[in-house]
Amino acid sequence: MEYRELTLDAKIQRVLELVPQQAPFRFVDRLIELGPDHVMGQYTFRHDEWFYRGHFPGNPVTPGVILLEAMAQIGIVAMAMHLMLEEGKDPQGYLTYFQEAQVEFLKPVYPGDTVTIKGEKLLWRRQKMRAKVDLYVGETLAVSGILNGMGVRTKDATV
Repeated sequence: MEYRELTLDAKIQRVLELVPQQAPFRFVDRLIELGPDHVMGQYTFRHDEWFYRGHFPGNPVTPGVILLEAMAQIGIVAMAMHLMLEEGKDPQGYLTYFQEAQVEFLKPVYPGDTVTIKGEKLLWRRQKMRAKVDLYVGETLAVSGILNGMGVRTKDATV
C-alpha cells in the first residue's frame, strides 16, 4: 500500500520507524500529527536521563542542547521523513543533518516534564528543511525558533 493511502496512525508508525536516533539519544516518545506543512510530537524527560546527573546537581534542568535536539528530531527529521514518503521517495539511506538554529529559551524544562513540540514547514526543497519549531511544557511556550536541516545520503545507501 502506498504511503499516501495509509491511515494517520500507520503513517505515524512508519515515520517513527525511520527516525534514526535511538536511545539514549532519541527524544521522541510519540507523534500526534503529521500534515503537509506541520508535525506535532511529544517526549517526557524522565528523572533518570543520563544528562541530569551532572547538569546542575541538586537542581537538574534539561540542557538547552538537548531541548534543541528534541525539537530537531520532531520538527525537522520526522517532518522530512514524512514529506519524502508523501512524495513517493524512500527516506531509508538518508540522514537529516542539523545545519542551523536560531532559538529563544523562555522557560526551563525539568525532569518529569512532558514537552509538546510543534513544527511548521517554512521550506522543503531538495531534501532541505526549514521549520518554525516551538516546544511547550503544558500550555507554556518554553523554546521557540527556526531550525534548518538537510537530508544527506549515507555512504552505504542503495537508494
